[in-house]
Amino acid sequence: MMAATLVCGLTALTSCSKDNDSTIVPPAKEYFTLWNKCEALTALQDYVKDVTNPASANYIEEEDRIATFDMDGTFVGELYPSYFEYNLLEYRALDDATYEAPADVKETAQEIRDFVRHGKKLPDQFDMKHAYAAAKAYSGMTIAQFDAYVKAYARKSANGFSGMTYGQSFYKPMLQVFDYLKDNGFTSYVVSGSDRFICRALVEAIGIQPNRVIGMDVKLISSSQGTEAGVNFTMGREDDLVRTDELIIKNLKTNKVLQISQEIGKVPVLSFGNSSGDQAMHNYCLGNKLHKSAAFMLVADDDARDHADLTEAARREAKWREAGYHIISMRNDFKTIYGDGVVKTDFTFPAN
Repeated sequence: MMAATLVCGLTALTSCSKDNDSTIVPPAKEYFTLWNKCEALTALQDYVKDVTNPASANYIEEEDRIATFDMDGTFVGELYPSYFEYNLLEYRALDDATYEAPADVKETAQEIRDFVRHGKKLPDQFDMKHAYAAAKAYSGMTIAQFDAYVKAYARKSANGFSGMTYGQSFYKPMLQVFDYLKDNGFTSYVVSGSDRFICRALVEAIGIQPNRVIGMDVKLISSSQGTEAGVNFTMGREDDLVRTDELIIKNLKTNKVLQISQEIGKVPVLSFGNSSGDQAMHNYCLGNKLHKSAAFMLVADDDARDHADLTEAARREAKWREAGYHIISMRNDFKTIYGDGVVKTDFTFPAN
């Protein structure tokens, strides 16, 4: 009795109890310490409790508990007004002294720079123009070289913030969602419009395995393959995999659905995003014929702790509510965005 009482007295933060056989009951894990009480969080918790309850008519076996997450703007900062992969291409083509960019890649990078620094509008269909330029800009790098290149850039201080690098720019409350879902038997996938290998390099820091990442893809070849077709070539043991300049797919809108079907093989039951590029993925999830499902849209409506376009945020919130998605408000629902010590600042740019 004295030993059990002593253990209870030393248990941190919460009380513990002892049943008749002296078993100590540990405190329940708190998942959402960085969230305010809100409609979206209640909806998520109610959903998970329902579909993980074996007595519920909506019970889902663990192998079918599939959750898909967009990356940029959903759990990684979009670093307004530009994506990480846009920033990276701008650096690669215009600032990296070790690389001489072709004219079309420089043009694309300059359009990003003019957009970021001077507010010039990006050309129509710029997501595809960027994809082709990015494929060319990193062509010839091995997978390991590209991974190292991305991580080196990610260690740079995030422009527009103090106390944070690009590689640390995770929305901390959303990381708690990953943790909560994992502990409730869900398998989470990152399904992004950004390059698959950029996503892998960034999310490694939060423990997401590379086989759980789907993104934009370029064709890969063996380092000694040359122009020979892969079906006719046998890779050697010492060969590396090398990026080419051939774009396979830009993983946006319905392309996300096609990639989910091909790579996961099951329809998700939970979907998280922040833009029109995620709407098809959400609709695919909500159209699940076998299981109860839910979709969540994060709205960047906090211009005090992050850089945000409030007019666009309000437009998106109205649109997403009408579509039947649960809304996550960064301003109202998050106690913090990037964590302690991170402060929004003005952007700073060199003269060029």
